[in-house]
Amino acid sequence: MIKVMSPGLQTTVQDNGRIGYYEVGMPPSGAMDKYSLTVGNLLVGNDENAAALEITYMGPVLQFQEDAIIALTGGEIPPKINGQPVPMWETLSVKAGDELSFDFVKQGARVYLAVAGGIDVPLIMGSRSTYTLCGIGGLEGRPLEQGDELNIGDQSKHQVPVGTRVQSEFIPSFSKVNEIRVIVGLCSYRLTEESKQRFFSIDWTVTTEANRVGYRFKGERLNFVEREQPFGAGSNPSNVVDLGYPIGSIQVPDGVEPIALLNDAVTGGGYATIGTIISTDLDKMAQIKTNEKVRFVAVDIEEALQARKENKQKIEKLKQQLFQL
Repeated sequence: MIKVMSPGLQTTVQDNGRIGYYEVGMPPSGAMDKYSLTVGNLLVGNDENAAALEITYMGPVLQFQEDAIIALTGGEIPPKINGQPVPMWETLSVKAGDELSFDFVKQGARVYLAVAGGIDVPLIMGSRSTYTLCGIGGLEGRPLEQGDELNIGDQSKHQVPVGTRVQSEFIPSFSKVNEIRVIVGLCSYRLTEESKQRFFSIDWTVTTEANRVGYRFKGERLNFVEREQPFGAGSNPSNVVDLGYPIGSIQVPDGVEPIALLNDAVTGGGYATIGTIISTDLDKMAQIKTNEKVRFVAVDIEEALQARKENKQKIEKLKQQLFQL
């Protein structure tokens, strides 16, 4: 069992997400940075979809009530056990009574704490992920609070030796200026050609409104092609007749401050969506903080699929290295 001494800014239980319910309005939730979650689970010998803790910006203080094997991956929010710094991206051992805490965030935005056996909370619609807007999943459908206790699943399957470290080629780097690849589409025809070019040629700044629902960016106003709005669309030129919002889709309400919709966002609505962040770069998006810069880069579906293929190959290569030890 893990006891929460201090919850941090926002710490939630997440796995790979609640898949298969998008058409009924249920977003997937799940880890924002799936790559880091996967690597953390591999380091402790878990199934890739085991539930872990997603820690945002400011880490919690957690006291382990039993011996456990853990790994910390994702952004750099330096961890400490009993006040002593410990490495990330490595299989670690903790003893009953040990306290895990974190220093101030240095790079990235989110850390994942994987525990051998996984965080044992009930399955809701096939997932243990927390969706706070509806109050389901995780621990009572909410971020952790002081005094909470988390059960740990069966640790007997753990096979990765303590001290096993991920090689540098598998550890992502973080920057304050980021390129995020986007497939143009859905309602991009609503933007003027000049605004489409501007969207991909300026650096957008992440505002304070950046969370699991979405990231809002500031830069400059984008303009829409004038038209008579069709029946069912709102009066603003950024409105369209309602459509589905893919995870990573980018909308521009009133042409001001684009919003990238993420894991906990609504599944549809009436704003023009001008493109969609490719799945591989959603991991990178999850590690970008307020006031950091994003440059959107247009790619085609072939490049997006190739990036996804390379990401899967990278994980397979890491599996081979870990399980040959």
